[in-house]
Amino acid sequence: MTAAPVSTPLPRVAIAAPASGHGKTTVATGIMAALHNRGCDVAGFKVGPDFIDPGYHGLATGKPGRNLDPFLTSEELIAPLLLHGASTPISGDPEKIADIAVIEGVMGLFDGRIGSEGFASTAHVARLTRTPIVLVLDISHISRTAGALVHGLATYDPTVALSGVILNKSASARHDKEVRSAVEAAGIPVVGVLPRDAGIAAPSRHLGLVPVEERDEAADTIALLAERVADHIDLDAIAAIAAKAAPLTTKAWSPHDHVTPVSQANPRIAVAGGRAFTFRYAETTELMRAGGLEPFIFDPTGDEPLPDDVAGIYLGGGFPQVHAAALSQTAATDSLAHAVRRGVPTVAECAGYLYLSSTLDGHPMAGVLPAHAAMGPRLTLGYRQAIAPTDSFLAPAGSRVTGHEFHRTATTVDISRGGPAWLLDGQADGIVADPAARGRATVHASYLHTHWAGHPELAQAFANAAHEYAALHVEVPRGA
Repeated sequence: MTAAPVSTPLPRVAIAAPASGHGKTTVATGIMAALHNRGCDVAGFKVGPDFIDPGYHGLATGKPGRNLDPFLTSEELIAPLLLHGASTPISGDPEKIADIAVIEGVMGLFDGRIGSEGFASTAHVARLTRTPIVLVLDISHISRTAGALVHGLATYDPTVALSGVILNKSASARHDKEVRSAVEAAGIPVVGVLPRDAGIAAPSRHLGLVPVEERDEAADTIALLAERVADHIDLDAIAAIAAKAAPLTTKAWSPHDHVTPVSQANPRIAVAGGRAFTFRYAETTELMRAGGLEPFIFDPTGDEPLPDDVAGIYLGGGFPQVHAAALSQTAATDSLAHAVRRGVPTVAECAGYLYLSSTLDGHPMAGVLPAHAAMGPRLTLGYRQAIAPTDSFLAPAGSRVTGHEFHRTATTVDISRGGPAWLLDGQADGIVADPAARGRATVHASYLHTHWAGHPELAQAFANAAHEYAALHVEVPRGA
């Protein structure tokens, strides 16, 4: 007998826009914070690969912000990952699902991977999760034409449910009334109007918003967002739209279904954090724990050396170029370089790749890779298909993964001393290295960001390598 499909009610809403710059992040984060202040258990999500917005979502909701990206994972995993994030409690009952999930979109509603007819767009994720959409519309330079714009977005794809509109940057009550009448004539209700002088915005830099870890005033900004949203957006209407979402007929994703421990040991894994390393997906460390590892966060800019029993190192993304001087010659950096040179399995993505290099903008880095990096004028941004051309502990030659690049630095690397880490759409990127001369690369460093939920074989390989290293090199205390 075939088991009945799982049916899980989850109120949910996606916050979209006609294009970037309309205020999606501001409004979505404010809605999350305002609902959280009401006592709701809110789960926050971001469509696409962006790391920074989920940091704001986490601050607003009290639980990790997460990404929903069918290119980095798969179409089949989006609804299970949504349920997993919504089922991760702040504390207490692990069976309790969130009261509401708020999904912040990416770019324009139908904008996705170039050349793919909207794959990985907000509309695509909304279809995969059957999530109603609320549109954020900047009306600072528009009035009645807003009605035509909303009508077009609502009818462009009948499989997408546009259920409400929030008007942003209204100049006056008269302006508000003019736009509202045009939008509601298109058959879509207006559920909120934010005035132009609401005073809510987050600072940005060359790669987008400034991460919350780098903003001492971030909590105050979130509190202001919540206050303004509660004043100007009908939260009851948002909740009513979310409540109309049909139950999801799938099982929540679990890291334990994809990665398993290979020994009884619990090897310790140093995961870079602090202000310089703010980019990593929440599922990465969850998969590590499922593999029997014990990840802990360390700050590479600090004076606390890594413990001697480290059996693995994970260096994610961030802004090391902003903190290059602080990263140079710290106790953490010195001890990390020593660990890498003695063969501790090390994964370095983007910022981590720069950190392991010899120099970054002239500042000395860890110096364990034959590479030099510097900021440049060109932004490299986009999804990538990757192939491993060289065997390493992380992936055997021929392995295929998906990922994305997001950087303004350029790196000169001597790959003759190891070989490239990936071929990104056919172009060599990064390096694999064997600093301890163990006969197999123990360092895998590149610009590519990967989502391990979409490629759990990477997480399993990392766990296997850490267990192996711990068995050979880490002394277990007596009686442990």
